[in-house]
Amino acid sequence: MDPISVSVLAALVGGAGGEAGRQAWQGLATLVRRPFRRDDDTPGSDPLPHISTGLPELTALQNAPTDPARAQALVTALSVRAALDAEFRGFLEEWWQRAQSVGTGGNVHNNIGGGTYNAPVVQGRDFSGISFTTPPAGP
Repeated sequence: MDPISVSVLAALVGGAGGEAGRQAWQGLATLVRRPFRRDDDTPGSDPLPHISTGLPELTALQNAPTDPARAQALVTALSVRAALDAEFRGFLEEWWQRAQSVGTGGNVHNNIGGGTYNAPVVQGRDFSGISFTTPPAGP
């Protein structure tokens, strides 16, 4: 399984990706709330120390979406749970594949090439409500 990106989790909980991002976050919350079934849950097996389901870390990140330490704690909890629960791992892999396609990134690729430009150029991302007033062309 590809590692889950802390920045993608932080972006999703912060509202990036619009409706698709919200649905991806809700999908993760639903997945984390599933019962935790360790692969070694057999009668008579030695109990492991407490392993987080990921729910406390998910809640903590929701309460402080800009805290990278909380996002990292959730990634760690999900990774440990996935290592111990094959069914969860499969569902988490499916979720991660879908979540990666949500537009949460901030990559911007602007190119201006060839020729001479006598007009304003703005490079960036996610502009709204912007207008330019240029003086009329001279004689």
